[in-house]
Amino acid sequence: MKSYLAAAIQMTSVPNLHKNLVQAEELIDLAVRRGAELVGLPENFSFMGEETEKLAQAAEIYRETAQFLKRMAQRFQITILGGSFPVPVENTSQVYNTTILIDSSGQELTRYYKVHLFDVNVPDGNTYRESSTVVAGKDLPSVYFSEHLGNIGLSVCYDVRFPELYRHLSDKGADVMFVPAAFTAFTGKDHWQVLLQARAIENTAYVIAPAQTGNNYGRRQTHGHAMIIDPWGVILADAGEKPGIAIAEIKPSRLEQVRRQMPSLEHRVFS
Repeated sequence: MKSYLAAAIQMTSVPNLHKNLVQAEELIDLAVRRGAELVGLPENFSFMGEETEKLAQAAEIYRETAQFLKRMAQRFQITILGGSFPVPVENTSQVYNTTILIDSSGQELTRYYKVHLFDVNVPDGNTYRESSTVVAGKDLPSVYFSEHLGNIGLSVCYDVRFPELYRHLSDKGADVMFVPAAFTAFTGKDHWQVLLQARAIENTAYVIAPAQTGNNYGRRQTHGHAMIIDPWGVILADAGEKPGIAIAEIKPSRLEQVRRQMPSLEHRVFS
């Protein structure tokens, strides 16, 4: 593993696939011009709209998003995390909420189907039933072992509330954990930052958290604050509340230092 720059992209995705892909490309270009070699996009980056619209366009969204990600990786010679997007489930009218990691040759390295679905009555009056259109993944995410970028673990949004998933990634050797999200504005103001810092601290790993921000459609407001957090829990970059990027250096020497100074993973009594 070497030192390198990573970027967490922040978008306001809307119910328009092509508008979103244009916005994503502009932000990927900005990240690369600032030196990023590992770039993450947020949850639902290529489409955020009503569930019925998402299902009606799911096959097109999947096809065009997958092609876009491979094209971006090859064009900019980066490793890219495709935030998340719908992938149709065979013989059903539902989809998987899917994130994929793609290398600079356009090769898919690993994919993960979100296992924890957001079925919540938020105190601001909004109700979310992700399971009405999404099939939960059945497998915990894998860790991709990269000689240059470190060992990369995947997750999606609501997963961040389930520390056992990140302990699984840690047990598999993760150095960097992705949390692409579309966190609600209401829950985000109280929980987003503290949950991300907790996952970084307890696993002594970097956390890269791309995010949605602003008004996506209707009453859907997202929190923003895409972040990169170091293994000590220090916020290295925060994208604020407008579309943009959070960019920071991922350093193996920092990982080694924190794990040496705070060897909590070695001191575990229960597993």
